[in-house]
Amino acid sequence: MGWVHLTVADLPRTLEFYREVLGLRHAWTDAGGTVYLSATGRYPFHLALTAAPDAPRPPRKTTGLYHIAFLLPSRAWLGGVLRHVVASGVSLDGAADHLVSEALYLRDPEGNGLELYADRPRDAWQHVGGQIVMTTEPLDLDALAAGGRAVETAWDGIAPETRVGHVHLRVSTLARAEAFYRGVLRFDVTLRAYAGALFFAGGGYHHHLGTNVWGSAGAPPPPPGALGLRAVTIRLPDRRELARLIEGAARAHVRIEGATDHGLCEAVRLRDEDGITVALTVDRAAPAGQPAAWKDEPMDVRALLSA
Repeated sequence: MGWVHLTVADLPRTLEFYREVLGLRHAWTDAGGTVYLSATGRYPFHLALTAAPDAPRPPRKTTGLYHIAFLLPSRAWLGGVLRHVVASGVSLDGAADHLVSEALYLRDPEGNGLELYADRPRDAWQHVGGQIVMTTEPLDLDALAAGGRAVETAWDGIAPETRVGHVHLRVSTLARAEAFYRGVLRFDVTLRAYAGALFFAGGGYHHHLGTNVWGSAGAPPPPPGALGLRAVTIRLPDRRELARLIEGAARAHVRIEGATDHGLCEAVRLRDEDGITVALTVDRAAPAGQPAAWKDEPMDVRALLSA
């Protein structure tokens, strides 16, 4: 997964949360004022925030973001972040042992859902009938926090190895979600047994994308330009894979919303039937991922396909 782009009403307050509470680092601010954050302060980015103080707040029952999930490199780091978040005065929405991972849930100042989690080793994941086994069990927060004491003591921001592990979306129907994320984007379905949800992944992971209808069954997309999710980014291995997915989208009559050469990567934007924008990106080799090479120029999709 690449970065997640949010529209926010109060940029300074939201930026302070992600930098001071979560420990992300400023990586780049573009000419339009969008702020890019990452665990390292360099590209690849993990979060983009665009200010729109007058943007409408989406109605409660609409499609869009359920949560962004930041994957920590170890259980000790998850415990350290737990201690730091609590010390910052931020309350958790919940916590869970999902068997494949241990997870904490909270919200940013704009109400966007967040998950902070650490995976268990892959050889400990269970599979039944070709599907990953994930449940929601109680999590021992005291034990987790105790294991993170050393991390909190030396806190200087989130672990540089942290990344967006998955993104969970609110959709109107699971069938529509499967038609797009499996049928068009070619993800594998990793779990169907979780009531009201469907999980997708590539490369044998437990899930890169979650979709659910828990509060959005039959719901419309939010109003254009509303606060909240602006785009989800998926990083592809090469231009050949990008071209393959674009051709598949064309066969499925999915329209390209735009294509941009960012210098450090190329991005092609599609939109699913629930109005969620998905940017497919391919990285370019660049000197140490310096954000100074970032740009926003039109990209020729026809040239990509012909190549």
